Amino acid sequence: MARLTAGWAGRPGIWRGLLAWPAVAPFALWAVLRLVPGDVHFRWVQLVAFTPYVALASVVAPLVALLVRRPAALVTGLAVTATLTACVLPRALSDPSPQGSAGAGVRAAGAAGPALRVLSANLLYGSVPPAALVDLVRRLRPDVLTLQELTPEASAGLRAAGLATLLPYADDRAQKGSSGSGLFTRFPLRPEELTAVDGRRQAAGVVEVPGAGPVAVVSVHPCAPRYPFRFRCWSKSLASLPGPGGPVRILSGDFNATLDHASVRRLLDAGYRDAADATGNGLAGTWPYRPWNFSGLPVPPVTIDHVLVDPRVAVRAFGVHRLPVTDHRAIFAELVLPTTGV
Repeated sequence: MARLTAGWAGRPGIWRGLLAWPAVAPFALWAVLRLVPGDVHFRWVQLVAFTPYVALASVVAPLVALLVRRPAALVTGLAVTATLTACVLPRALSDPSPQGSAGAGVRAAGAAGPALRVLSANLLYGSVPPAALVDLVRRLRPDVLTLQELTPEASAGLRAAGLATLLPYADDRAQKGSSGSGLFTRFPLRPEELTAVDGRRQAAGVVEVPGAGPVAVVSVHPCAPRYPFRFRCWSKSLASLPGPGGPVRILSGDFNATLDHASVRRLLDAGYRDAADATGNGLAGTWPYRPWNFSGLPVPPVTIDHVLVDPRVAVRAFGVHRLPVTDHRAIFAELVLPTTGV
């Protein structure tokens, strides 16, 4: 035993490596998987939503390597932390101007283009008191309201509470359970059909906004990837969302996915911009805002509700708002549309 102890004491590099590399390896694996251009596995789809927290925790890896004086592990740890930070930090930095030639067109039109105010809320099986939601609509004065988990009872309650007076045009696709959705607008609306996946009919339509022409809007709500059998529904629902092009497009709702999911990154790569990200609010958690446990562990808030806007649209402001009962925060975006002909 004395000989064994002396052997370890004479080889400090071994125990230092046994401390440094296990601290680096999990974060390195996470960074590699995050860069893969695909949702590699059902469990990864659940985990990758927490990348902002992992990026923050990853600073532990280079610190451990520094303390035990392992240069290779230190360099690797710094590279991993830098990679994860690069994935996450831009969401906390404001960039409200559209990019590219389309963005230049919006800037040329000035910030005085037609405004569009968009509000979205997940009603948790229709549980939100109708009066509370209608009060929020009165206060924020949205031109477009997208609802998820809209039940027939909730729809009737909203009408009785006066929603139709504030937003008279609607594509109401209320259903029992969590599959219902709705699109309510201040301006004339022409409903559209999207591909239904597992019975989920995401409300959609073309809104005739004065001074801007047609704006296509979708109330987004794919299946929650809570169980393996729902992964296909989640993936297909997100894949069915229309890309930018043609009329100005806005995707608004509960995506059940963050900007770290490859399915959402593909939409961003196609040209959409996240309104929260554009205003530096991309790390504002939207779910869960009721106690939620996974395998006995509390789930911290993540950002799964989004307003994705066409590259021709400027983002003026974004915020989250509390509604009673539901486990989601409502999200609200103030947008500037291109004028007709831009």
